[in-house]
Amino acid sequence: MAKAEPKGAEGEARRTYVSLPLAQLVPGVTRPAFKKRSPAGASLMADWVAIVGPTLAARTEPRKLSRAQLTIACSGPVAMELQHAAAALIERINTHAGTRLVERLRFVQDHVAPPAPTLPRHRKVEAMPVAGQPPGELNDALAQLLAAIRGTEG
Repeated sequence: MAKAEPKGAEGEARRTYVSLPLAQLVPGVTRPAFKKRSPAGASLMADWVAIVGPTLAARTEPRKLSRAQLTIACSGPVAMELQHAAAALIERINTHAGTRLVERLRFVQDHVAPPAPTLPRHRKVEAMPVAGQPPGELNDALAQLLAAIRGTEG
């Protein structure tokens, strides 16, 4: 004897949803992105300011990493300067990456967008006891909330 499937409002079979572990979902989401840009290349693009410094990062922008060749967009005559310092720049990039990621540099003159502003760091706040509240976890949480609202630093 076959079991009857539970029916929905219109007589359709009900769907059951199962929660999956995040580790099972991540490869399906990241695979298309990693086909376009490798994780090492994405890290290089994200850490560009830390690798080359804020002065150079304001005038350059990494565009593409393919077959150990990094394409860098430059504004103004920076390309000429970087060609002379290419070996040192490649060494800095590879040291930061921890592997031989870049072997050649290619420079193109193009408009370079200014680097994104850095987000402010969270301040540590000092908890102050809340008047009229008995000691305990709730009092501690309220004290931290009150300190954060007042903007006091610890």
